[in-house]
Amino acid sequence: MSQGSRHFRKSNLPVLCMAGVLVSCSTPRISAPPELQPTDARGTITVLHASGVQIYQCKRANDGRLLWVFSAPEATLKDDTRQLVVKHYSGPTWEAPDGSKVTGKVLRQTPNAQEPDSIPLLLLQATSTGGAGLLARTRYVQRLNTLGGQALPQACTQEGQENRMPYRADYVFLE
Repeated sequence: MSQGSRHFRKSNLPVLCMAGVLVSCSTPRISAPPELQPTDARGTITVLHASGVQIYQCKRANDGRLLWVFSAPEATLKDDTRQLVVKHYSGPTWEAPDGSKVTGKVLRQTPNAQEPDSIPLLLLQATSTGGAGLLARTRYVQRLNTLGGQALPQACTQEGQENRMPYRADYVFLE
C-alpha cells in the first residue's frame, strides 16, 4: 500500500465515520411492536420498502349507507439498493422477480402509534408460497412504519366508485 493510500484512509476516517452515522440516522426504524412478533419465527429473510396505493371500492352496507371498503393493495417494494423490485397485489400477495411468491392472511393488527392517520401495522401468516427464490421460505410478513393509505374520511357517493390512496410501508419477511 502506498503512503498516499495510507494517508487518504487515515485522514478520511472521521469523515467516513460521520457518513455512517448520517446514513444510520436516515434509515427508518424497523422494529415491530411485541404484539406483531411471531414467537416461532426463525429469522429475517429480507426487509423491503413499499410505495403504492391502497385501493378502496364504494359499496352499500346492510343499512343502505355507502362506505369505502378495502379492495386490494398495489405497490412496488424495493430493497435498500433499489435494485430488487417485488410486486405486491391482492391476496395479499408478494411476487419477486426470481418467480418466488407468498400469499398471506392477517393474524394481528395494531394502529400505527407514530402515524395515527395511516393504515395499521400488520402481522400476516403465509398461506402459500411458490417458486424457488427469495420469498420461498417466508412464514410471516410484518407491515411496519406505515404512512398514509387510509380511505377518504368523507363517505363515497356512488356504488362502484374507486378510491386509490397513496401509502408507504416497510415489509419484513420472516422464516
